[in-house]
Amino acid sequence: MEQEAPFRGQVFTVTAITLAVKQMLEGVFRGVFVEGEVSNLRTAASGHVYFDLKDRESLLSGVMFKWDAKKYGDQLQEGMQVRVGGDFSCYAKQGRYQIVAKSAELLTKGNLFLEFEKLKRKLEQEGLFAPEHKQEIPAYPQRIAVITSPTGAAVRDILSVLKRRSPHLEILIIPTLVQGDEAAPQIAQALQDANRFTPKPDVILLGRGGGSLEDLWAFNEEIVARAIFKSKIPVISCVGHEVDFTIADFVADLRAPTPSAAAELVVKNSQNTHEHIADLQKRLLQAVNLFYERAKRRYDLAVNSPVFKRPSVLTQEKELQLDDLTARLETAYAQKTAQFQARLELAAQKLQALGPQAVLKRGYSITRKQDGTVISRVAQTQSGEEIYVQVQDGMIYTHVK
Repeated sequence: MEQEAPFRGQVFTVTAITLAVKQMLEGVFRGVFVEGEVSNLRTAASGHVYFDLKDRESLLSGVMFKWDAKKYGDQLQEGMQVRVGGDFSCYAKQGRYQIVAKSAELLTKGNLFLEFEKLKRKLEQEGLFAPEHKQEIPAYPQRIAVITSPTGAAVRDILSVLKRRSPHLEILIIPTLVQGDEAAPQIAQALQDANRFTPKPDVILLGRGGGSLEDLWAFNEEIVARAIFKSKIPVISCVGHEVDFTIADFVADLRAPTPSAAAELVVKNSQNTHEHIADLQKRLLQAVNLFYERAKRRYDLAVNSPVFKRPSVLTQEKELQLDDLTARLETAYAQKTAQFQARLELAAQKLQALGPQAVLKRGYSITRKQDGTVISRVAQTQSGEEIYVQVQDGMIYTHVK
């Protein structure tokens, strides 16, 4: 027989129900221990530590006040498997039950953390984190692509900084999910789409606001890491807060601690740029003035030099050098001519002494046939043949007998 509900039909206020639950929890669950994986760990300015404990099915909120956090706070680490001891309570203003942890013991690394470390090691061994693969971020980009949720705080922060610092920039918002099972494929596709734009963006900002390890998990997926690595456009990763690190941060060409910081890194402050240009202009004018002063001094020096006042000074010395060279050339020419003339006369004398005319003068003669052939032997002639003999002063014609 079904047990009758003791409060069936009664009407309660929200406060009454909340206080009833609070009393029940605080009366029953005291000094208990709960094991789970730490998630969404954060420390308030007061020093109190807030966190979630989760397993495969459920999530439990927790808080450790600062006096206990001083002793056990180091045991609470994002993604770690821990055992916390304390009392259950209900925060009445929000109607949220939680465990007030008074101790914590580190058991082992959580499943998500282990997956993170495994993929990180794999991609690092493949060289996806290597510095030599990092692309340089352009100093003065004109087109910036922003891949993030179109409704999140990250896009508002980025746009605010970019419009304030460089309102002339062209900003392309590529909307995508940044949390959940469908987020990673969408992020990878957005990166591919950005690389197909014409003209291409100069740089890509990829990120989202802060959250738990689960909230940021899409940026720890391998498909996103490889899409970042394949991008021909430099990628700046800006996921979560300064303490958050994702696989995307390691693969990206540059990591920014927050979306706002990424926007500040990617553009130069307009005021600083104007000041820099003004400084360059001032230095340029100084350089021009210095050049003018130096040129003027050189001009004055040249105009007042003796050469400009008496140009003949410059040519007189050259003319003297020319006369000297001319005289030396004429003397050398005469000497060479005399040498050649003497050698020529000597050669002519030798030629004349050895020539046939000189031989004829000494009483010798030359006998030739009618065709001019010189006869040096008797066998060259025939009886009755007409021949002629050349002597010093003419020819003697005769016949052979």
